Amino acid sequence: DDDTFSNVFCENSKKLINVHLFALAAKYYSLSNLGVCTPLEDVLEALRGDHQGTTGIKTDEFMNNKKSHEVQVMSELVDSIANYCGIKQVIDIGSGKGYLSSFLSMQYNLKVYGIDSSNTNTNGAHERNRKLKKHWRAYQSRGRANLKSQRLEKANDRPVESEIKCKAISEKPLNNDSSLQSQDQVTIQDLVPSCGFTEVATSETSKQTEVDLVTQTQSDESKLSEEVLAILNVLPADAVEVSSSSQCSCGELCEEERAQRKMASLKAKATKSSESNLYFPLTSCITAETELSDIITDLEDCMMVGLHTCGDLAANTLRIFTAKPEIKAVCSVGCCYHLLSEQFENQEDCPEEVWGFPMCQYLKDKGWCCGRNARMSACLALERVAVGQMLPTESLFYRAVLQVIIEEIYGVTKSDRHVGKTFSKSSSFIDYVRKSLKKLELDDSKLPDSCIMDYHEKYKHRMNELEAFNMLKVVLAPCIEVLILLDRLCYLKEQDNIAWSGLVKLFDPVKSPRCYAVIALKKQSCF
Repeated sequence: DDDTFSNVFCENSKKLINVHLFALAAKYYSLSNLGVCTPLEDVLEALRGDHQGTTGIKTDEFMNNKKSHEVQVMSELVDSIANYCGIKQVIDIGSGKGYLSSFLSMQYNLKVYGIDSSNTNTNGAHERNRKLKKHWRAYQSRGRANLKSQRLEKANDRPVESEIKCKAISEKPLNNDSSLQSQDQVTIQDLVPSCGFTEVATSETSKQTEVDLVTQTQSDESKLSEEVLAILNVLPADAVEVSSSSQCSCGELCEEERAQRKMASLKAKATKSSESNLYFPLTSCITAETELSDIITDLEDCMMVGLHTCGDLAANTLRIFTAKPEIKAVCSVGCCYHLLSEQFENQEDCPEEVWGFPMCQYLKDKGWCCGRNARMSACLALERVAVGQMLPTESLFYRAVLQVIIEEIYGVTKSDRHVGKTFSKSSSFIDYVRKSLKKLELDDSKLPDSCIMDYHEKYKHRMNELEAFNMLKVVLAPCIEVLILLDRLCYLKEQDNIAWSGLVKLFDPVKSPRCYAVIALKKQSCF
């Protein structure tokens, strides 16, 4: 209870006096310990029922490790939700370069509209999607080659098993020839279940087993082509019918399969599918009042997704979902909490304004405010620090001293401009300060190098204090993130048309610190 942590701060000065209790309290109030999250495995099982998920194609050849992990996990969940709701259209809000959108369209044959406010991102998504199709074909070709190689390796081992089993049977006392034939039939069928043969084992068993496994490999290749390459208009999904090997010999089957593939290839070239491009990047700025039908002309029953939607965009995604009857589900992973707009941050009375925080009525009634510093802290990655990926202490020190310079020399305490990633582009502290002042549109000519270095030397001995302070912010980060995410979840719980909503941990937080998804499905009556 709250009494357990009552001694974290001094009652009079309000200063932190027990760091250990502070860390325990922060852990206690983190999402992983509150028990409010639904395990991803439970969600997938509930959505799929008895149906197994599609085997995912690895994405690490055309995405970095972090993005590959995110897209692989989230696309599987999105496909399961889409299948459960019986929809084929997906709207990706804040789609950026189209990593998630293009994979959903190619891997899962979903019709995806990727909407981003940046025209540069949209153009880049078009170009990246074109290049990705080439990588996709090459990747699938290598996949088929590996599959064939694995099947042939198994074929080399199977004859040995056949000889052993046949020998064991022949050594058993048998009453009549029919029982011998019967047992031999079972043995061969167990060894080569797909061939459908009923002959007694002979010296040709090894050869026939290998031939049959090659046939099975070709069948697997056909299925792979149907599932994936159909999306790229290489092979229509219904182009190849797998024939039973019991109806024709291996030679006839291979010849027939070659003829089918040739016919399918000619058909694909002659008639292009109406859905030759299942991913459509669009440029538009999304707000809570956005009418999707104005952007997407063929809008139908669909679901909304967002992979690391920035600031208010995550909140607006949920608002659009609840307001539009054609949107049946939502899966949103937010980020950039520091860019959220807060209703009560500046004590401004703007009741008509749509704010990023708070969303739920409970926190609105409380007049709750986090503040920019707290929201900045929520963006820190505790799990990464815990495994040794330490904070960039030097860059934080540069930024802190710069703020002192700006306040004391220029008298500026607040600015809408940002320094950004100046540290990585600077050769020294002097270089950093001068580049930052230019970004802030402040005259650096009045500030000599010696003065800049005097500030550096004045505060250098306090770097350890700064590091300790930032470590405390890292420890507190999950608690602030909890508040923001639970606000969004409570907002969904307040809606009458929602059948289920929950928080789900999708990603490995070391690979992707913003790892929690807000998921909701509308009631069947809304379908």
